[in-house]
Amino acid sequence: LKAGGVAGVCVDLILFPLDTVKTRLQSPQGFRKAGGFRGIYAGVPSTAIGSFPNAAAFFITYENVKSVLPHGSSSYLSPATHMVAASLGEVVACLIRVPSEVVKQRAQVSPSSSTLRILSHTLYHEGIPGLYRGYKSTVLREIPFSLVQFPLWESLKDLWSWKQGHVVDSWQSAVCGAFAGGFAAAVTTPLDVAKTRIMLAKAGSSNASGNVLAALGSIWRTQGLPGLFAGVVPRMAAISLGGFIFLGTYEKTRQLLL
Repeated sequence: LKAGGVAGVCVDLILFPLDTVKTRLQSPQGFRKAGGFRGIYAGVPSTAIGSFPNAAAFFITYENVKSVLPHGSSSYLSPATHMVAASLGEVVACLIRVPSEVVKQRAQVSPSSSTLRILSHTLYHEGIPGLYRGYKSTVLREIPFSLVQFPLWESLKDLWSWKQGHVVDSWQSAVCGAFAGGFAAAVTTPLDVAKTRIMLAKAGSSNASGNVLAALGSIWRTQGLPGLFAGVVPRMAAISLGGFIFLGTYEKTRQLLL
């Protein structure tokens, strides 16, 4: 819990400006109208509050599921174990992440409005379901992301450990996390764009229904392939750096605590 929480807070706050740029590039009104480079820390209180419990929930689930399933460097079931553990971790963590993400993204494209004002406006007009708009699309983004990132991270760590004859250090785990995160970010960007459009959609609009395939189809028809991969560069940069900080900090904190 502590290791995951510390890692989550570090990565989310350090890389927040890159996340804001990515969200504004993906927003329907376009980067400039969504705020450009102004108010780059808009929405940061929502992230600061949700980051620790979100990351802690993920790693508690991930490590516990991994411990009860067959795993180990010699087991052919190891990648499947990491996939299942990461997927269940994301489902649990999204219960905390999605409300935080909804408020954060709406603040990022409306830098003149405070986080508290956006939260109260969402609750007043949409209720609790409004805070969970995009839960399905977030899970559908996070599970494929985790299916790529975590088995790749674990495999790279195992390979590096085997090559040098001892378990990887925390900085080596961080390097593996950066590579795994960047690759996973690139291939799942269209799902991230769909999730952003659903969360930012006006209540009652077609995207507000949360249909991921419909959102992807709409983006494809209006903007083509560039629209599906909007924000891919800052997303890859943020998640590569995030993977380095997040997974490296997690390993180091675990070592210090255990």
